[in-house]
Amino acid sequence: MTSSVVEVKNLTKSYGKVTAVNDVTFSLEPNKIYGLLGRNGAGKTTIMHMITAQLFATSGELKVFGEEPYENERVLSQVCFIKESLKYPDNYMVKDVLELSASLFPNWDKEYADSLVLDFQLPLKRRMKKLSRGMHSSVGIIVGLASRAPLTIFDEPYLGLDAVARAMFYDRLIEDYSEYPRTIVLSTHLIDEVSRMLEHIIVIDGGKILINEDAEELRGSAYSIAGTASAVESFIAGKKVISREPFGGLLTAGVFERLTETDRKRAESLGLQTAAISLQQLIVQLTNKKLETKGGSRP
Repeated sequence: MTSSVVEVKNLTKSYGKVTAVNDVTFSLEPNKIYGLLGRNGAGKTTIMHMITAQLFATSGELKVFGEEPYENERVLSQVCFIKESLKYPDNYMVKDVLELSASLFPNWDKEYADSLVLDFQLPLKRRMKKLSRGMHSSVGIIVGLASRAPLTIFDEPYLGLDAVARAMFYDRLIEDYSEYPRTIVLSTHLIDEVSRMLEHIIVIDGGKILINEDAEELRGSAYSIAGTASAVESFIAGKKVISREPFGGLLTAGVFERLTETDRKRAESLGLQTAAISLQQLIVQLTNKKLETKGGSRP
């Protein structure tokens, strides 16, 4: 019996001459919250579609709960994939979606689903096609949470939701995850909003894995240094520089390594200011531009 929920080895997906996912290897462990992050078109959704058996891989190996997921009801009943573009039959009302979900997911909790309907103020008898974008997202969130599927994947699940409703989603997710642990994957652009929840982070860029690290390790793994251009250039020589923002005779640079006490003292002696780089800033800077150090990529 495998200990991994998802095991991906040398996974590739090509469309003609375009390679959407390129030789990717990673695993998802039980009872952990993952961030699958990256820019639009990076390959994130393609990976999620392969894990949930909605796309075939061109090559490589993919196991979910130790088995091939394709046409495997035993595996797929343990997986809930919530994506922004989910479509329902025209005549489906909110209550129909919840009833269908109850029949699909063995761990479905009707009482919990009903409480979430009240939280998100959803009209049970309104047709899905008449819902606002935010209400449509709320239905997906309720299905994802109440399914209690051992592998639950949210792909940009809250488009159209205001900040209050998004905060409620995060709160409910953490509360329920604490009581009913499972493997949760969040794919999102709102990295700073979810960063406190993430335990492990996988960043995809250009179809390849750029980062596959424990979230705690990544926090505090980069900093910015600002001051006169000449002093900053002197300070960053030989370091892993991920961004440069000149402004007149000043320069702010992003450095992808931990700030040591020695570096802090040197920055002070040069009259430079240091500041932490948030997870979102780090990922934006890494995916906007390849590293500028020798070799051009993270060692």
